[in-house]
Amino acid sequence: MSITSALVLFAVLWFLTFLVVIPIRLKTQGDVGTVVPGTHAGAPEDHNLKKKAWITTAIAAVLWAVITSIILSGAITIRDLDVFNRMGPATTNESPADQ
Repeated sequence: MSITSALVLFAVLWFLTFLVVIPIRLKTQGDVGTVVPGTHAGAPEDHNLKKKAWITTAIAAVLWAVITSIILSGAITIRDLDVFNRMGPATTNESPADQ
């Protein structure tokens, strides 16, 4: 796995985790009962984005470490995910003279 692949994997995991974490423990203006004029009752009262971004970073780092270790160890390869056998047989790196 190259550095670029690792960074892209972390970015994807971070944003997916962030979209899951944002609505957790969210209190809307309608729930609290103080709707600011000109806003929707479903708008957040206090969103705590900085705290949620740190939580997201911690969760994404753990997920990234687990997935990266699985990829780098070779425990799961792309051939394991080829359920329709479209990749064909695996080739070896041996030359005909070595056989």
